[in-house]
Amino acid sequence: MEELLYGLYNLSIYQVIMFIIGGALIYLAIKKEYEPMLLLPIGFGAILANIPFSSAVGKEGFLSLLFHAGILTELFPILIFIAVGAMIDFKPLLQQPFMLFFGAAAQFGIFFTMAMAALLGFNLKEAASIGIIGAADGPTSIYVATRFARHLLAPISVAAYSYMSLVPIIQPPVIRILTTPEERKIHMKPNFGRKISSTVEILFPIVTTIVAGVLAPISVALIGSLMFGNLIRVSGVLERLSKAAQNELANLVTLLLGITIGSTMTAEQFLNASTLMIIGMGLVAFVFDTAGGVIFAKILNIFLKDKVNPMVGACGISAFPMSARVIQKMAQQEDPSNFVLMQAVGANVAGQIGSIIAGGLILTLVK
Repeated sequence: MEELLYGLYNLSIYQVIMFIIGGALIYLAIKKEYEPMLLLPIGFGAILANIPFSSAVGKEGFLSLLFHAGILTELFPILIFIAVGAMIDFKPLLQQPFMLFFGAAAQFGIFFTMAMAALLGFNLKEAASIGIIGAADGPTSIYVATRFARHLLAPISVAAYSYMSLVPIIQPPVIRILTTPEERKIHMKPNFGRKISSTVEILFPIVTTIVAGVLAPISVALIGSLMFGNLIRVSGVLERLSKAAQNELANLVTLLLGITIGSTMTAEQFLNASTLMIIGMGLVAFVFDTAGGVIFAKILNIFLKDKVNPMVGACGISAFPMSARVIQKMAQQEDPSNFVLMQAVGANVAGQIGSIIAGGLILTLVK
């Protein structure tokens, strides 16, 4: 009988708290539908990892095996980028390359938060890993944290994915504070009559990989896998592989990535002051990313004849396509006849590229 109750005797209050945290993530996934494909596996993984003497973790635990095989080797983030690349249509960006500036401006939160973390006592590599939460890109956050701060991988990855799912809650109040109703009603002239040839679509991922790789060679794994996935999509000769990357590969790797990340959320590693600070700074990173894009758009409007709706600047983060949808919804709340979705998608796609390049630059400069 004692053997059957051995786990109960060794259950600590901290593990119970982790059960509650895991349950909260599952609740948000199911009830609120906040990134359910990620938050549900993460929440359940946290529960599995905190059961006393759990056979799911440890030397022979399947979650520990997945962690070493997929996270520490950086395999899962790379496979996710291939899948994401196959999903992305770069045409809105190619039709309006001007949106690349917003993809750069909205990375401000990364560097602001990195400086903030360093001032709070984290060493440079830890600060860089925390700052990259502002990339609004889970795989990039995991990739950088795996290289620079493995001991902070759990709170960094959970913060990154949690805030990505909360974009519809985080961005609107920040945007409203920084803009006037008149600015939010600005109609942008459509610029989508420009035809993008298949040759341009094929050359774009190849040229982007070469240029970004030469500037920051350490980013080649990230940008290369994203662009490879996109090349499969636009080549026109690999439709089956493109669909497989968008569906089977994306679903399987997301499932394994989520539950594996959740398994790192043990009470010993997660319930401490550093974790609370990281989660708080992750929110700061997202807020300043949004603010950076909006303020940049407002500055541009001083010089532009055809004004930019400042809300589009907020789409420069990498949370694709969620941020673009949020901005379109806000635009129509202000003026039902205002359609900025395509411009928002262009900025959002630019943010996907910008976040990877920012991650590569951090890896290069800090290393």
